[in-house]
Amino acid sequence: MTEAALRVMTQAPFAARRAREPAMSRRLLLPLLLVPALAGAATDFSAAEQALFLGTPLATLRPPLTLDYAFHRSGTLEAPLDDSVKLDLKAQAGGGCCAVTARLLSGPNALQQPEVDNAQGNPALMYFLERDIREMQRLTGGQPNYFRKRIRMAVYQGATQRELRLPYRGATVAVKAYSIAPYLDDPNRGRFEKLAAKRYDFYVSDAVPGGLYAIRTRIDGTDPATPLLQEEMLLDGAAAPPLQTPSRP
Repeated sequence: MTEAALRVMTQAPFAARRAREPAMSRRLLLPLLLVPALAGAATDFSAAEQALFLGTPLATLRPPLTLDYAFHRSGTLEAPLDDSVKLDLKAQAGGGCCAVTARLLSGPNALQQPEVDNAQGNPALMYFLERDIREMQRLTGGQPNYFRKRIRMAVYQGATQRELRLPYRGATVAVKAYSIAPYLDDPNRGRFEKLAAKRYDFYVSDAVPGGLYAIRTRIDGTDPATPLLQEEMLLDGAAAPPLQTPSRP
């Protein structure tokens, strides 16, 4: 399935579209499903949606090449993990970018993902979020579609934006940071109160290959210096962004 076809499908009603698509295709659609199905308002996208899900950061790359990300998990809730995410980019028949094959973590933590044809956006963000949703399901017993909906609406309605200057391979680059806390005002947060303060920070930059500088999720612990759970995916050559002052529920 091509990315162009997926973009067209975002204009169909969300529920009807889910009934037609096989499970694997729905997972591939995650970034697009995060854009609300707005009746007759195809251009009504927030700044965060446009930056995270509607850009074309792969279009200017010259394959073959590999985008490398480090993956780190820390905190008191789960065992620490240091692994990697690799996106192998191949040229399309016409020479443009890209068909993408992902290597998402390794060993017992590896997650198999199908190749994405004619990718313009960076699917690393999609893969990170889909794994995050699986983990929320595992830790809470909740339904994946519920967590997708909360993230989708938070990106549409509740994202905050910051302008940063961060290091990349010896230079300093402009980075836009978008932050959401999709469960803080969730009427059902009592079912997973321990995780309700989870925060998502997305760091994007036109100055880095693939446009995605880093993603971080964090749940603060009782000790501000030690999170309950933090997961971070960081582009090779980038530095971990500074933590924000935690927002309390």
